[in-house]
Amino acid sequence: MPSDQYLMERVCERDARAFEALFERYGEQIRRHLARITRDDAAAQDLVQETFLRVWTRAEQWDGRGSFKAWLYRIATNLALNHLRSVRRRREQPLNAPDELADDEEENSIPAWMIDDSALGPDVILELAERRERLRRLVGRLPDEKREVVRLVHEMELSMRDAADELGVPEGTVKSRLYYAKKRLAREWRDQETN
Repeated sequence: MPSDQYLMERVCERDARAFEALFERYGEQIRRHLARITRDDAAAQDLVQETFLRVWTRAEQWDGRGSFKAWLYRIATNLALNHLRSVRRRREQPLNAPDELADDEEENSIPAWMIDDSALGPDVILELAERRERLRRLVGRLPDEKREVVRLVHEMELSMRDAADELGVPEGTVKSRLYYAKKRLAREWRDQETN
Protein backbone atom coordinates (compact mmCIF):
# COMPACT_ATOMS: atom_id res chain seq x y z
CA MET A 1 0.00 0.00 0.00
CA PRO A 2 1.53 3.36 -1.00
CA SER A 3 2.37 5.79 1.81
CA ASP A 4 0.52 9.04 2.36
CA GLN A 5 3.72 10.88 1.46
CA TYR A 6 4.01 9.12 -1.88
CA LEU A 7 0.34 9.73 -2.68
CA MET A 8 0.67 13.41 -1.82
CA GLU A 9 3.72 13.72 -4.07
CA ARG A 10 1.56 12.27 -6.84
CA VAL A 11 -1.32 14.65 -5.98
CA CYS A 12 1.10 17.57 -6.36
CA GLU A 13 1.69 16.22 -9.88
CA ARG A 14 -2.13 16.25 -10.39
CA ASP A 15 -2.50 12.45 -10.25
CA ALA A 16 -6.25 11.93 -9.79
CA ARG A 17 -5.84 8.24 -8.87
CA ALA A 18 -3.53 9.15 -5.98
CA PHE A 19 -6.08 11.71 -4.82
CA GLU A 20 -8.87 9.10 -4.99
CA ALA A 21 -6.71 6.70 -2.96
CA LEU A 22 -6.33 9.32 -0.21
CA PHE A 23 -10.06 9.98 -0.29
CA GLU A 24 -10.78 6.25 0.01
CA ARG A 25 -8.30 5.98 2.89
CA TYR A 26 -9.51 8.96 4.92
CA GLY A 27 -12.89 10.14 3.61
CA GLU A 28 -15.04 8.24 6.12
CA GLN A 29 -12.76 9.07 9.09
CA ILE A 30 -12.95 12.76 8.20
CA ARG A 31 -16.73 12.59 7.77
CA ARG A 32 -17.12 11.08 11.27
CA HIS A 33 -14.75 13.72 12.71
CA LEU A 34 -16.73 16.53 11.07
CA ALA A 35 -20.06 15.04 12.15
CA ARG A 36 -18.85 15.00 15.78
CA ILE A 37 -17.93 18.68 15.57
CA THR A 38 -20.93 19.97 13.61
CA ARG A 39 -23.59 17.52 14.82
CA ASP A 40 -25.04 17.81 11.32
CA ASP A 41 -24.58 14.93 8.86
CA ALA A 42 -25.43 17.00 5.78
CA ALA A 43 -22.95 19.72 6.78
CA ALA A 44 -20.32 17.07 7.56
CA GLN A 45 -20.78 15.57 4.09
CA ASP A 46 -20.37 19.00 2.46
CA LEU A 47 -17.32 19.74 4.59
CA VAL A 48 -15.69 16.43 3.60
CA GLN A 49 -15.93 17.55 -0.01
CA GLU A 50 -14.53 20.97 0.86
CA THR A 51 -11.71 19.40 2.89
CA PHE A 52 -10.58 17.21 0.02
CA LEU A 53 -11.00 20.06 -2.45
CA ARG A 54 -8.45 21.95 -0.31
CA VAL A 55 -6.14 18.93 -0.41
CA TRP A 56 -6.35 18.92 -4.22
CA THR A 57 -5.99 22.66 -4.73
CA ARG A 58 -3.40 23.28 -1.99
CA ALA A 59 -1.42 20.04 -1.98
CA GLU A 60 1.87 21.90 -2.19
CA GLN A 61 1.17 23.52 1.21
CA TRP A 62 1.83 20.20 2.96
CA ASP A 63 5.57 20.25 3.51
CA GLY A 64 5.87 16.55 4.40
CA ARG A 65 7.39 17.20 7.83
CA GLY A 66 4.34 16.29 9.89
CA SER A 67 1.92 13.48 9.22
CA PHE A 68 -0.47 13.94 6.31
CA LYS A 69 -3.33 12.72 8.50
CA ALA A 70 -2.72 15.47 11.08
CA TRP A 71 -2.64 18.08 8.28
CA LEU A 72 -5.88 16.70 6.85
CA TYR A 73 -7.59 16.76 10.25
CA ARG A 74 -6.41 20.34 10.80
CA ILE A 75 -7.98 21.43 7.49
CA ALA A 76 -11.23 19.64 8.34
CA THR A 77 -11.37 21.06 11.88
CA ASN A 78 -10.78 24.62 10.67
CA LEU A 79 -13.50 24.28 8.05
CA ALA A 80 -15.91 22.90 10.67
CA LEU A 81 -15.16 25.77 13.06
CA ASN A 82 -15.76 28.29 10.26
CA HIS A 83 -19.05 26.56 9.46
CA LEU A 84 -20.16 26.72 13.10
CA ARG A 85 -19.28 30.41 13.29
CA SER A 86 -21.39 31.14 10.23
CA VAL A 87 -24.29 29.12 11.69
CA ARG A 88 -24.00 31.08 14.92
CA ARG A 89 -24.05 34.38 13.02
CA ARG A 90 -27.17 33.37 11.10
CA ARG A 91 -28.83 32.07 14.27
CA GLU A 92 -30.33 29.15 12.38
CA GLN A 93 -30.92 27.20 15.59
CA PRO A 94 -31.86 29.39 18.56
CA LEU A 95 -30.92 27.96 21.95
CA ASN A 96 -34.46 28.05 23.34
CA ALA A 97 -36.38 25.39 25.20
CA PRO A 98 -39.18 23.95 23.14
CA ASP A 99 -42.58 25.32 24.30
CA GLU A 100 -43.85 21.91 25.37
CA LEU A 101 -41.00 21.60 27.87
CA ALA A 102 -41.62 24.92 29.61
CA ASP A 103 -43.92 23.29 32.20
CA ASP A 104 -41.31 20.66 33.09
CA GLU A 105 -38.77 23.26 34.17
CA GLU A 106 -40.51 23.78 37.48
CA GLU A 107 -40.28 20.07 38.31
CA ASN A 108 -36.61 19.61 37.41
CA SER A 109 -33.82 22.04 38.03
CA ILE A 110 -32.12 21.10 34.73
CA PRO A 111 -34.45 20.54 31.76
CA ALA A 112 -33.77 17.37 29.75
CA TRP A 113 -33.32 19.40 26.54
CA MET A 114 -30.20 20.96 28.07
CA ILE A 115 -28.63 17.60 28.80
CA ASP A 116 -29.32 15.90 25.47
CA ASP A 117 -26.28 16.46 23.22
CA SER A 118 -28.40 16.46 20.09
CA ALA A 119 -30.26 19.52 21.43
CA LEU A 120 -27.13 21.65 21.85
CA GLY A 121 -27.25 24.91 19.97
CA PRO A 122 -24.48 26.20 17.72
CA ASP A 123 -23.02 28.47 20.43
CA VAL A 124 -22.39 25.51 22.73
CA ILE A 125 -21.11 23.33 19.91
CA LEU A 126 -18.79 26.11 18.78
CA GLU A 127 -17.44 26.53 22.30
CA LEU A 128 -16.77 22.78 22.54
CA ALA A 129 -15.08 22.80 19.14
CA GLU A 130 -12.93 25.78 20.12
CA ARG A 131 -11.89 23.96 23.30
CA ARG A 132 -10.92 20.93 21.21
CA GLU A 133 -8.92 23.20 18.90
CA ARG A 134 -7.16 24.79 21.89
CA LEU A 135 -6.30 21.31 23.19
CA ARG A 136 -5.01 20.35 19.75
CA ARG A 137 -2.70 23.39 19.79
CA LEU A 138 -1.44 22.50 23.27
CA VAL A 139 -0.77 18.93 22.14
CA GLY A 140 1.07 20.35 19.12
CA ARG A 141 3.49 22.13 21.47
CA LEU A 142 4.45 18.94 23.31
CA PRO A 143 7.90 17.44 22.66
CA ASP A 144 7.80 15.10 19.66
CA GLU A 145 7.96 11.82 21.59
CA LYS A 146 5.15 12.82 23.96
CA ARG A 147 3.01 14.29 21.18
CA GLU A 148 3.32 11.06 19.19
CA VAL A 149 2.21 8.97 22.19
CA VAL A 150 -0.83 11.21 22.71
CA ARG A 151 -1.65 10.91 19.00
CA LEU A 152 -1.36 7.13 18.98
CA VAL A 153 -3.28 6.49 22.21
CA HIS A 154 -5.97 9.17 21.97
CA GLU A 155 -6.37 10.00 18.29
CA MET A 156 -5.61 6.59 16.78
CA GLU A 157 -7.06 4.81 19.85
CA LEU A 158 -4.21 2.29 20.09
CA SER A 159 -3.64 0.33 23.28
CA MET A 160 -0.49 1.08 25.29
CA ARG A 161 1.04 -2.17 24.01
CA ASP A 162 0.22 -1.38 20.36
CA ALA A 163 1.58 2.16 20.74
CA ALA A 164 4.76 0.73 22.24
CA ASP A 165 5.10 -1.68 19.30
CA GLU A 166 4.48 1.16 16.83
CA LEU A 167 7.19 3.30 18.45
CA GLY A 168 9.60 0.45 19.15
CA VAL A 169 9.86 1.30 22.86
CA PRO A 170 8.84 -0.54 26.05
CA GLU A 171 5.22 -0.22 27.20
CA GLY A 172 6.44 1.47 30.40
CA THR A 173 8.03 4.22 28.31
CA VAL A 174 4.70 4.85 26.57
CA LYS A 175 2.92 5.04 29.95
CA SER A 176 5.56 7.43 31.31
CA ARG A 177 5.43 9.70 28.25
CA LEU A 178 1.64 9.75 28.35
CA TYR A 179 1.63 10.56 32.08
CA TYR A 180 4.01 13.51 31.66
CA ALA A 181 2.20 14.71 28.53
CA LYS A 182 -1.14 14.76 30.37
CA LYS A 183 0.41 16.50 33.36
CA ARG A 184 1.89 19.22 31.15
CA LEU A 185 -1.36 19.61 29.18
CA ALA A 186 -3.36 19.98 32.40
CA ARG A 187 -0.96 22.64 33.71
CA GLU A 188 -0.96 24.63 30.47
CA TRP A 189 -4.76 24.35 30.20
CA ARG A 190 -5.13 25.76 33.74
CA ASP A 191 -2.69 28.55 32.92
CA GLN A 192 -4.73 29.52 29.86
CA GLU A 193 -8.00 29.39 31.81
CA THR A 194 -6.67 31.81 34.43
CA ASN A 195 -5.22 34.27 31.88
